[in-house]
Amino acid sequence: MVERRFITRNHTGTKRDYLARVNNLEMPKHRAAVLAKEWGFDYWDGDRSINYGGHYYKEGYWESTARGLIDTYGLNSNSRVLDVGCGKGFLLKEIVELVPGIEICGLDISSYALENAHPDIAHCLKLGHAARLPFNDQEFDLVFSINTLHNLHAYDLHSALLQIQRVGKSAFICVESYRDEIEKQNLLYWQVTCEAFNTPDEWLWWFKLAGYTGDYEFIFFE
Repeated sequence: MVERRFITRNHTGTKRDYLARVNNLEMPKHRAAVLAKEWGFDYWDGDRSINYGGHYYKEGYWESTARGLIDTYGLNSNSRVLDVGCGKGFLLKEIVELVPGIEICGLDISSYALENAHPDIAHCLKLGHAARLPFNDQEFDLVFSINTLHNLHAYDLHSALLQIQRVGKSAFICVESYRDEIEKQNLLYWQVTCEAFNTPDEWLWWFKLAGYTGDYEFIFFE
């Protein structure tokens, strides 16, 4: 396992008002979480107090992440990749732009996201759950999952790690984490869907428990 830095640049470039979200009287945090966990319009394109506040394709936004994956794992036009928790498929779109002919597949729990996916790659996406991947052993050259697995309860988290390890020859996972009480507080204030609140050492424990040998990245709310 190798710790990577594919996502951190985009993550730290986003401004977040932690207190505004947790102190919003018009949209109390518990209500925002209930709406977010429906994985529909409110989560993706509703008010910022609930989650993204509009999740739209921005050309080039995911380019550095895509290039990191392509270069690190040697992806080419003969490769097959799977995005577990693909959302609207924007990262997969960027990968296809950089590597024409590559075979892509995305899986997400949100029917809304798939219905509003980037039109160029929507046909490559399917509805499903990370804990139950409908694919053969080592079917993909690379399986990656970005900001998805921390949304799973313990039993599904363990299964998802086993599944990612099973279907991919190589793997990369990015999850939310915290290193101190300030980052823990910010994560608690900001998140609306997180179920697995783990320090880096605790995440590594989960990886070892599941026999996961792929790479990983932690993002923090500083």
